[in-house]
Amino acid sequence: MKPRAALLFCILSLLTVGLFVLDMAVGAVRIPPGDIWAALTGGNCPAATAKIVLHIRLLKAVVALTAGAALAVSGLQMQTLFRNPLAGPYVLGISSGASFGVALFMLGAPLLGIAGSPGFTALGVAGAAWVGAAAILAVIAAVSRRIRDIMVILILGMMFGSGVSAVVQIMQYLSDEAALKSFVIWTMGSLGDVTTSQLALLLPAVGAGLVLAVAVIKPLNLLLLGENYARTMGLDIRRSRLLIFLSTTLLAGTVTAFCGPIGFVGLAVPHVARLLFRNADHRVLMPAAALTGMIVMLLCDVISKLLTLPVNTITALLGIPIVIWVVLGNKNIA
Repeated sequence: MKPRAALLFCILSLLTVGLFVLDMAVGAVRIPPGDIWAALTGGNCPAATAKIVLHIRLLKAVVALTAGAALAVSGLQMQTLFRNPLAGPYVLGISSGASFGVALFMLGAPLLGIAGSPGFTALGVAGAAWVGAAAILAVIAAVSRRIRDIMVILILGMMFGSGVSAVVQIMQYLSDEAALKSFVIWTMGSLGDVTTSQLALLLPAVGAGLVLAVAVIKPLNLLLLGENYARTMGLDIRRSRLLIFLSTTLLAGTVTAFCGPIGFVGLAVPHVARLLFRNADHRVLMPAAALTGMIVMLLCDVISKLLTLPVNTITALLGIPIVIWVVLGNKNIA
């Protein structure tokens, strides 16, 4: 690794730790760093402070780290696979599939009169979102076996997403006020609704997605030069696509299931990583994007708590200028 890249990794790591502590310090009750350290290490601090740190803010900060890394890595994979700087983790309709699952759970069940059934209660919002995202992946995987052109798959994914979104809008139109309000709040995204038991599902799923992402680093580097070149180098394109799709669904689909649709992080962060490291090698870009995604999500969470706004609005406000820069600059940074 070049000295400049190593230095950047050290700086970003320190910044991540600093924002992690700041995220636990900021909130309705300000907590000094000393009390945070005491709470984490079992030292002497007020019982109420320890409870806030250990049971609320630590959990939320860990979710922010996980979501930031997952969305950034999935966005990087999509931009490389489709060779499109404006591709993101939700281009395959994953977010729409998750929204459809949640809409069926929140909006469809009351319409059908089965809202209180044990099956629906056990499924939960997160489970419904994951099932919806996985269903879209199954459709895309089936299509990708028959179609070789990656751009056709991209267009079909967008069409699937648009069709599902239309159905969700119909359910919104027909639903009652209380169910509609709950669904709209979910679409705003939240890092604070994940419980300890849900975190035990979130971390392994995202971990599996990251392991798959590491496994496809070499195929991603080959795909930078085009699919025809990758085939001449002996790459199994369909198998690589399937692994990348599965990784993206585990990463973006799981985050969407537990935190709601969080936009622009997966779209903007890979460009920030490329700009900082000036490198197209995924052996460098993959950890760089993950670390940058963690920093961005922690920063957005801090800002959202200070301004008392949904985290999705903050990620959009920070991400939109980067996307505009990419469009206007029209640079070959993919």
